[in-house]
Amino acid sequence: MSDRRTSTPGGHDPLADLATLPGVADAVDAARTACEELRWHEAFRRRWREVRAETGLRAAAASATLDGAPVGVEALRAWATGASGPGGGVEAVAGGALRAQALLERHLPDLGARPGGVAVPLPQVLARLHAAAGAGVLLDGDLGRPRTGAPGDLRGLGEAPPPAVASDRVAAVLRDAAVSRAPGLVVTAVVHAELLAVRPFAGANGVVARALSRLLTTRTGLDPTGTVLPEEVWRDAPPAYVATAARYAAEDVDGVTAWLVGYADAVRRGAGLARGVADEVLAGRHARRDG
Repeated sequence: MSDRRTSTPGGHDPLADLATLPGVADAVDAARTACEELRWHEAFRRRWREVRAETGLRAAAASATLDGAPVGVEALRAWATGASGPGGGVEAVAGGALRAQALLERHLPDLGARPGGVAVPLPQVLARLHAAAGAGVLLDGDLGRPRTGAPGDLRGLGEAPPPAVASDRVAAVLRDAAVSRAPGLVVTAVVHAELLAVRPFAGANGVVARALSRLLTTRTGLDPTGTVLPEEVWRDAPPAYVATAARYAAEDVDGVTAWLVGYADAVRRGAGLARGVADEVLAGRHARRDG
């Protein structure tokens, strides 16, 4: 929300405050439990890369569909393997979602890896994701750069703030995300909602918001497998997804609460969808990827 104060190290933590809203703690606990149960699925002992690759394709396809580009998983699989490439129009949007997914996967830690190294700062990741998602859809000069006018997408969320305000809000929420002690789900959900609400880029804001939130879901430790599929939950109920995002954007406390609780439920259900993919991998329904 735009009126919240920015976190300071060891000081006020506005994202942690949101975790105390009615019903949020219980919803967060349910999502966390579902992710923990997913982590111990047999497929993640040796074949986690296959599960992550398959769920990544499904996440990209669902995200593209939410942006009006209903291209199937098999088409994305062909593009990912180089068997063919996306064309223009809706295929360009879907190709952007696939590139953004491939980029974020390069920023995901291996499952079971010990903490170490320096993570790329979120503002840099955000710009790179946008350059990947917007290529072939937007003008080259708009890729990875804050918009200078009104955004061209997500009009169902109401009027976007002016460019300078949008940039300031994104910078603030990314600073908060980097230092907050709030549950990972709350951090991820708020970053996702802020990107939808302010639409910092000329276009491709939805794909970028979902891609960055997918990265944060793993970075914060909520889903160490990197396979949970809330995108398919939102894809199957786009009016609810847009409506709750619009309520958040209106900066109403009840709307923020509804977004957080709904987000947690999507993660919980998305863990179940990822479990289904893990079952398919064990059953040999997806090509094995060694390494």
